[in-house]
Amino acid sequence: MKKFNFKIKNVKLAFVILVILALILLVLYYVFILSSNFSKKRFANDMIHISDENENSVFSIQKISLFSSANAIDNSEDRSLKNMSICQYSDLSIYIDNSGTSSELTNENTVKELYIDNIVMSSKLDKGTKILNYKNPLSFGKYKDIESPSDKISFNVINTNQQNENNDYDKPTFYTDCSNPITLGYLNKDILTNYSVSDNSKTVSFNGKVLKEANISLDDINYTLKFTIHIINNLNEHFSYNMSLDVDLGENIFTNGYIYSGKTFTGDEYRFFKN
Repeated sequence: MKKFNFKIKNVKLAFVILVILALILLVLYYVFILSSNFSKKRFANDMIHISDENENSVFSIQKISLFSSANAIDNSEDRSLKNMSICQYSDLSIYIDNSGTSSELTNENTVKELYIDNIVMSSKLDKGTKILNYKNPLSFGKYKDIESPSDKISFNVINTNQQNENNDYDKPTFYTDCSNPITLGYLNKDILTNYSVSDNSKTVSFNGKVLKEANISLDDINYTLKFTIHIINNLNEHFSYNMSLDVDLGENIFTNGYIYSGKTFTGDEYRFFKN
């Protein structure tokens, strides 16, 4: 049997190559093994820290009140009810509970800043123009045209009685002690345009009944609202809550002209998340 003898002609070069290969193996081991384990451990520690931070939530959703109706806007010059636009609107009051950690007012459970963003509105059919914005609580339950907000709805936070007396409540307003609700108005404009009363009728209902008179399907205009409520307290801590509301108008809007409902919430899923 023939024997093979290997001789290394350049020992230094071979040594350098072995060192380089060893370094490459160490780098690969760190990248694929050690760093992965470190990342998993760091992620686990971060999750534990976040869980501890949110074990006792400072703010939570306490209650939501909802009023829904509709209106017919007469656009005819002679007020003949021959050119009307049908819209549907809903007013929301969102109450915040800030007593989760203390029944007394502290820098932790009082509000320094409040704003709403990430607004998404959807329905089965893309009918009309949907808008969500702040609404003056004095106009709650009444039809009022509202403007589309910019990227977010920023609230003026009231801290003193003097600020309260001088405040313009047509602009987004919230009390630092969470004693008033967040009031919002949802408006779906121009669901139906150029609507006119039939020859057999000389009147039109300027409420939810007009939806039936105009043969508008509630299933088509029932809607979902999604948005994020952000709170910054007086310790400059940031809290957020991702709101999702599925609004079913219900047949009573045809008979009563409106629907009004309220719901009180309990449970961890209604807590504001501390960022």
